Amino acid sequence: MKTASAERASERAAERARAIRTVPVRNSEFDHLGLEELRGYRTALAAEEGRVSYWRRIMQARLDVVRANSAGGSAVDNLRDVLADVRVTTTRGALIEMVADPHGELIDLPDLSSLWTREVDSRDPVATEALILALEEAEGQLSDYRSALHKRIAAATTELIARYREEPTLCLVALPQPPEQRFPHTV
Repeated sequence: MKTASAERASERAAERARAIRTVPVRNSEFDHLGLEELRGYRTALAAEEGRVSYWRRIMQARLDVVRANSAGGSAVDNLRDVLADVRVTTTRGALIEMVADPHGELIDLPDLSSLWTREVDSRDPVATEALILALEEAEGQLSDYRSALHKRIAAATTELIARYREEPTLCLVALPQPPEQRFPHTV
């Protein structure tokens, strides 16, 4: 029996395989965006995905610590192992309270900072289980949102590729130009 995570990974792999075999076509959803705007949109989505991925990992780490404590371990003993895979960078956001979904509607995310800092007595199974459920729900919401972002990034990328296929010289706009070509001398 596959876990939900394994099923999602299998679905993503199948989507990537289908994408490799298909020729990108224009999507009318992006017609209102110029090339620079489309690139900016894709960049913004990628930055948002980075923030969401960071918080998702933080929620997973907190969940691991709470589970370890409820099993009789110590948070300090397990913290190094749990956080060993977390890569923190200075460019990541500190808190996501509310974010837009791919269709422009708002998705309410839980108060992630309060979930990270919430303390429960590990000897109180009811409080511990409530925190575990809240963390699992937050991680699930972040995972779903991250998946939606991946689809939007893929759609924007497909649109860019389709435009480049139609007009290959558009690719050149992304390349840095020597100063003399950016500011031609006038005589």
